[in-house]
Amino acid sequence: MTAVVEVRGVTVSFGSRRVLDGVDLDLCAGEVLALVGPNGTGKSTLLAVVAGDLEPEAGSVTIHGTPVGDWRLQALARERAVLTQEQRISFPFPVRDVVEMGRAPWRGRPEEDLDDLEVAAAMQTTEVEHLARRSFGSLSGGEKGRASFARVLAQQTGILMLDEPTAALDIGHQETLLATAAERARAGAAVLVVLHDLTLSAAHADRMVLLEDGRVAASGTPHDVLDAALLSRVYRHPVEVVAHPRTGDPIVLADRSRASLPTDMLQQEDPC
Repeated sequence: MTAVVEVRGVTVSFGSRRVLDGVDLDLCAGEVLALVGPNGTGKSTLLAVVAGDLEPEAGSVTIHGTPVGDWRLQALARERAVLTQEQRISFPFPVRDVVEMGRAPWRGRPEEDLDDLEVAAAMQTTEVEHLARRSFGSLSGGEKGRASFARVLAQQTGILMLDEPTAALDIGHQETLLATAAERARAGAAVLVVLHDLTLSAAHADRMVLLEDGRVAASGTPHDVLDAALLSRVYRHPVEVVAHPRTGDPIVLADRSRASLPTDMLQQEDPC
């Protein structure tokens, strides 16, 4: 697969706290790459750096071989679409207008003729057609998440960057969203997604990057990364990993039989 995004040695600090420390990452066309790790380990910060929304203090990010900071904003918006954690709109725009905002990068170009088609398709995929006239601010958290994902889909870019897109969704819409992301990847897009649910990540991601204290602790397929001993150490909680009885995908569970053990004892235990 071809790397469309290359991250090398990215370091970010907020005050005296180093959030990312020398992170390397490749995002390839045709794959879903999941960023996982405990709270506060730098996942959302890394996605913001990759998107070009945050400048690192050290390191580099290139998109299609060009430094992300060298892209004109409009041109960059035609290459990558970003879904952030917080879905805030300052004015009471109806949902359809919010989805149409995804077409703004194509204004004045031949692709503008596809606006209505792309907006309608995105709203159908995310099941928000019935919300078209509703004010975005009146929606539930899950409805806002689906409408915002529709905006990202309507943008029709080759790179999707999604920050915790399933956080407010029910199980059915979680599966639909990630299946849609995987479908875009199979069509040639590159998808970078921040997820907390390790089992959900294993079911939908082609590769995973596990962050620990701002560094890459592991990178590879879900089977490579989701090791019980490694996860117990990184999450500082006993974890067990079992195989799904039909698909064989890893299922990550809290090991409640060992939950009372101190962290230092977990680290000393033989993982076998």
